[in-house]
Amino acid sequence: MELTVVAAVVATGLFAAMAAFQAALAAGAPLGAHVLGGRYSGVLPPRVRAFSAIAAVLLLAFAGVMLARAGVIGWPTGIAGPLPPAAWVIAGFLVLNTLGNLASKSHFERTVLAAATAALAVLCGFVALAA
Repeated sequence: MELTVVAAVVATGLFAAMAAFQAALAAGAPLGAHVLGGRYSGVLPPRVRAFSAIAAVLLLAFAGVMLARAGVIGWPTGIAGPLPPAAWVIAGFLVLNTLGNLASKSHFERTVLAAATAALAVLCGFVALAA
């Protein structure tokens, strides 16, 4: 199996795990202490939960872009042109997200989420470059 495909599939697994975490937050899981610097100790407020729901959908969309960029899944021909820049934008976003996680007051964000987003940034950068 081509290394680019492996990177895209591993990234998809990480994106799915992150999306599941965001979906749990959106559904009312009492994990607020682990996000947003620990500002909310239990269930997130409704408005913030809505943003978690949006984040879950975006993370799955990011996975789709990476899979398409690596050629794992088909992509409509008419909109395939934006795939390369979209892959780079996602990788750059993940770098910024990692920096934000590292600056958090939440231990979970500084360790688990920062590691996950850093790994995703590297994987997505590789897919963007190699595909």
